[in-house]
Amino acid sequence: MLNFLAATQDIAVDGWALTMLSQKNVGYASTCNSVGQTAGYFLGNVLFLALESAPFCNKYLRWEPQPTGLVTLEDFLYFWGCVFFVTTTLVAVFKKEARTSTDPHFDNLGIFSAYRQLLKVLKLKYLQIFIVIAMTAKIGFAATDSVTGLKLIEAGVPKEQLALLAVPLVPLQILLPWLFQSTSRTTPLNVFLKAMPFRLLMGLAFASIVWITPMFQTEAGTYPYYYYIILIVNYAIHQITLYSMYVAIMAFNAKISDPKMGGTYMTLLNTVTNLGGNWPSTVALWFVDGLSWKSCQGGEGEGLDCDWKEDAEVCAEKGGVCHTDIDGYYIEVVFCTIIGFLWLRWKRNSVKDMQMADKSEWKCQ
Repeated sequence: MLNFLAATQDIAVDGWALTMLSQKNVGYASTCNSVGQTAGYFLGNVLFLALESAPFCNKYLRWEPQPTGLVTLEDFLYFWGCVFFVTTTLVAVFKKEARTSTDPHFDNLGIFSAYRQLLKVLKLKYLQIFIVIAMTAKIGFAATDSVTGLKLIEAGVPKEQLALLAVPLVPLQILLPWLFQSTSRTTPLNVFLKAMPFRLLMGLAFASIVWITPMFQTEAGTYPYYYYIILIVNYAIHQITLYSMYVAIMAFNAKISDPKMGGTYMTLLNTVTNLGGNWPSTVALWFVDGLSWKSCQGGEGEGLDCDWKEDAEVCAEKGGVCHTDIDGYYIEVVFCTIIGFLWLRWKRNSVKDMQMADKSEWKCQ
């Protein structure tokens, strides 16, 4: 139900942006989207994890230590639920929209007519090319984006500290979309292609950081400040490549969307783009343990395999502990990076051709 309502509102906001902004400024919709998501991520993830963490609150925000943080998940959700309710109600009551469409056919589209129109859109040649590109472009980043943070936590880096690393990056995340907007207005996918190899290389950089992380851990289980500086620098470089690609593809989506269909067309493009990032990440998470080589150490289970859950149970029953000999994360990062560069070689020309196609090629006649 929550996803249904969020998707419905997403369509409405996309349609609002397409009709509210002039044609020359429609690319700024991606900038607003990016800045808004950054602010939401900071409030809903970084701020919440900090205020919910008892160690953080006791260290920085309290005089007397307490067993819990300043807020709970229930309090946090209740507060923002009230904020959403008030703000959306104010928009519904005070914002008046004038009909801008001059085409009575599109102006009176019902829900079934809209879906029939979407089926026609899906038959467009260049949209089919877009779907293939969007669904495969992010395979190269799957392991880095979905597994790196988990591996750092597994190595003992506190999750609240990882969340707080985003604080110094917030100004960068807000400014980057505006900086990239001017360069991605006419040919946004050029920025997408130029940023991609650097983002792929950042995957290898993060894998190296995960590899050396245990070397920085002190006897007390903490990490020195210069280790976090290394993380922040790498995260900053990664954010530059990530946001340049994100703003570029969102600007392209806004550029080719048919305003006659409101936000439905643009949301279709954005949904395909999001799916193209979600399915590789899901696959990467699914296979990371299966690609890891583990062995049982200690007790009567010395030398036994620990690759599967049943093996780990046998190892524990025999008094042993499963030890990771080769982490599947590193295998995935190398494999995904190779796939990413092969994809870039395979689809570079297709991306450029798609970008140069006439706008009429993206519309149903």
